[in-house]
Amino acid sequence: MVVGAGQMGSGIAQVCAAGGFHVLLSDIDKKSLDRALAGIRSNLQRSVEKGKLSSADLEAIMGRIKAEPGLEAAAGAGLVIEAVVEDEAIKKEIFKALDKICSSSTILASNTSSLPITRIAAVTGRPQKVIGMHFMNPVPVMKLVEVIRGAVTDDQTFNTVKELAEKLGKAPVE
Repeated sequence: MVVGAGQMGSGIAQVCAAGGFHVLLSDIDKKSLDRALAGIRSNLQRSVEKGKLSSADLEAIMGRIKAEPGLEAAAGAGLVIEAVVEDEAIKKEIFKALDKICSSSTILASNTSSLPITRIAAVTGRPQKVIGMHFMNPVPVMKLVEVIRGAVTDDQTFNTVKELAEKLGKAPVE
C-alpha cells in the first residue's frame, strides 16, 4: 500500500506495479487519486510510444493498481509506504492510525527526505518495523532509494525493504 497520491506516491505506486506487485494507492482526496491514476497512465503511455513498453504491459501494470480513499484497506498490507507532505505532525498521525489498523507484522515505511525515522517510529507500538524508504524524484527514472533505519529498526525489516528496492530495479543505499 502507498499512502499519498501526489507526485512521489504515484511514482512509487507505478514502480511497484511495474515490478509485478499489486498496489493499493490511498489518499484522503478522491480527486488526487484520479489525477494520480491518470498521471501514471500518461507516464506509461509515453513509454509505449517510445517502444519501451507494450500496450498489453501498460494495461497489466494499471490492472495491478487500485486506488481507494482512506487507510482502512491497510489492514491486509504487508508493507505500507507513506509518501505524504513532508510534515512531521501529519506523518505521525498517519503512522499512529496505521499502527492501529495494520497487522503487527506489517512494515511501515516513510518516504521522508529529512525527518528522523526514530521520531516517527516512536508514535507506534512497532518501532522495530518502521523504516525510511526515500525514493528519489522522479521515482520511475531515478535508481537510488535511501533505506533509513530508526534507532531500533530490526535487521529483518531492513533486509526486507532493501530486497524490495532491488526487486523494483532500484539501487538501495544506507
